[in-house]
Amino acid sequence: MAIIKEFKEFAMRGNVVDLAVGVIIGAAFGKIVTSLVNDVIMPPIGYLTGGIDFKNLKVIIKPADPANKVAEVAITYGNFINTVIEFLIIAFCIFMVVKAINSLKKPEEAAPAAEPAPTKEEVLLTEIRDLLAKKA
Repeated sequence: MAIIKEFKEFAMRGNVVDLAVGVIIGAAFGKIVTSLVNDVIMPPIGYLTGGIDFKNLKVIIKPADPANKVAEVAITYGNFINTVIEFLIIAFCIFMVVKAINSLKKPEEAAPAAEPAPTKEEVLLTEIRDLLAKKA
């Protein structure tokens, strides 16, 4: 029972819950960006490049043989291009969100600077002053 209690304390800690929420929102955000790339950004890029669909770009290493039920072996670099573009868009969006959040934060007030420690000369002069004050 101690392990269950310890796990419950761990799981209910603020950071773990915040992380779980972040992962769920990130996954949903990833789907949105994937749709943005595939459905909005890539068609005009394909049009500008002469109708090339990046998803279908590949280098065939071994062609498929349907008669012998052999699948095609290919390097699908077009899919990689789509994934890189998705990553760049996601990274840029996250950068913009973090930048916006940081601009909304109130600037933290700087703590007053502590007075610097007196130099050896100041300490010596203070001792001399105190001795002269005692004599007077």
